[in-house]
Amino acid sequence: MTEASPPSSQRVVPGSVDIPIASWPATTKDESVDAPKVASKIVGSINELLSKQDHEGIAGLFLENGYWRDHLGMTWDLRTMKGTNKIVSFLGNIYHLEKVEIVQEYATKNVEPEVVAFRGDGSVHGIQVFIRTLWCRTKYGSGPGHIRLIHDGTDWKIWTLFTSMTEFNEHPEPLRHLRANGAQHGFQQERRNWLERREEEFNFEKTDPDVLVIGCGQAGLSIHARLKMLNVPTLIIDENDNIGDNWRKRYHHLVLHDSVGYDHMPYIKFPDFWPVYTPKDKLANFLKSYAEMLELNVWNNTSLEYSSWDEKKKQWTTVLKRKKNDGTVEVRVLHPKHIIQATGHSGKRNYPNFKGMESFEGDVLCHSSEFKGAKKDGKGKKAIVIGACNSAMDISQDFYERGYDVTMLQRSSTTVMSSKAVSELLTGPLYSEDGPPVEVADLLTWSKPSEIYKAINADINELQQVQDKEILAGLNEAGFKTDRGPMNCGLWVKYLQRAGGYYIDVGTSQLIIDGKIKVKHGVGVSEILPRGVKLEDGTELEADEIVCATGYQNMRTATEAIFGEEVASKVGNVWGYDEEGEIRTMWRPSGFPGLWFHGGNLAICRYFSQLLAVQIKAQLEGISKLPQE
Repeated sequence: MTEASPPSSQRVVPGSVDIPIASWPATTKDESVDAPKVASKIVGSINELLSKQDHEGIAGLFLENGYWRDHLGMTWDLRTMKGTNKIVSFLGNIYHLEKVEIVQEYATKNVEPEVVAFRGDGSVHGIQVFIRTLWCRTKYGSGPGHIRLIHDGTDWKIWTLFTSMTEFNEHPEPLRHLRANGAQHGFQQERRNWLERREEEFNFEKTDPDVLVIGCGQAGLSIHARLKMLNVPTLIIDENDNIGDNWRKRYHHLVLHDSVGYDHMPYIKFPDFWPVYTPKDKLANFLKSYAEMLELNVWNNTSLEYSSWDEKKKQWTTVLKRKKNDGTVEVRVLHPKHIIQATGHSGKRNYPNFKGMESFEGDVLCHSSEFKGAKKDGKGKKAIVIGACNSAMDISQDFYERGYDVTMLQRSSTTVMSSKAVSELLTGPLYSEDGPPVEVADLLTWSKPSEIYKAINADINELQQVQDKEILAGLNEAGFKTDRGPMNCGLWVKYLQRAGGYYIDVGTSQLIIDGKIKVKHGVGVSEILPRGVKLEDGTELEADEIVCATGYQNMRTATEAIFGEEVASKVGNVWGYDEEGEIRTMWRPSGFPGLWFHGGNLAICRYFSQLLAVQIKAQLEGISKLPQE
């Protein structure tokens, strides 16, 4: 007897671990506690025990089920250790960390250690401490960190410790007082101006890039920006005509569902007058300007024709076919040491192969990515949208607004959250006009171990059920079925574990509730008819146009298409959690030498691009191993 498949709400990316929800610790609240003194004592103990390599002593500073999350501050990986036994075992291996220190460099209302609420309802309190982690006697680098202290009834203990390594002492980013001069004063035998030097750099006339990036969306541009600041020669290639086309070519009315405070790119943030929700073409133009301002090397109309890895030389051989602005085509052979696949964290499109598809007499689009917008005069026409998540909902709304009679086919349930709830409950507390600087917001977000993050999102989901009560009830009464995501943890956890299955409501829900967009739930397509669709229950629906908003496969399928099965076979499935609650394969050693993966929404790309750039720079500089190794 085969095991039944989990319901849609609980499905995760193949191989992903459905990690548990953290238990909230019992705490006592004492506003009179001397938080800086307590923090100083804990940090002093950490440093003393590190110097003695007393690993059991360090673990003893934690709650029994405390967490140590580390992003490159300890090893060249992203790790989370839960419980004192795992912390002791982890510290038994070679690690980077030398010491930590309390810092007051963050522009928050109070940067000193302070008593704060760790749970939204105020039931869990403790001391929050911003720290800086110093790596190998500060010779190599450092990074921001964070500690959450809990009083267990007897003493103050570490509930979560976050350490990282984001800066090299000997390779600092050229910012502020380290910025480039920009001028070449004095006598020059063969003086070249900025444009001449820039063209040579852009075309790689005399050198090969150390890093080749495939894809010039927010992922490709963010990692190139980070690498440039570390003086790593980098080239992006993309088959599109222009930077930003990955957004520009999408459906007509697309607008980002995330608010501007959450979406900033590295180094150049959106200006203060930018709209809260960014239209796709405006974002596309911004990305193009971003590449120009940061002097990123992007070859559009360029394809990777061939690639092979030389294990002895530790480099790739790549053959690129590039159509230049003057219409000529050149073939270049380059030898990068690293390749980053930045083609989006999804893979191949899910193209359905319904019986009778070729017989349909109207217009059929086999994937939502091919939808450019509904025709202007749709009065009297009927459209069927197969799917019920973000793209399907936006496309259905576009059809309705153009006068079409629209029916949406929803096979399984969808996690729905209003854009208002997203901004007020999910991102707003940190990423808002009144929130901390985005770098601090990122630190507070990613310093949370994923099990705790899941518990926080379970609380948010309870609040969202109240705030969105009318919308959710109306959708279900109209036949559109909603769910609450994995373990009732809501939309964001579903994104991290499944990379789909949700909708941020920007208006389509009300159209469904009002009966203006019809829904057929729980029934799949049996056959495409010449003038419509036949469902598995025998129902026949008329249609002039059909759009299949059926999602994407795992990113690994794109790897196979780009590099072949030999490379892809050594790479694990991408996205979803590993056993420790870290995202699999992305921004970490992929399983194949010299090949990395980068992707996600703008905020995810902003944060993890720095970690990926640091790993690549360390390998190029030969410091990816510790001296004692």
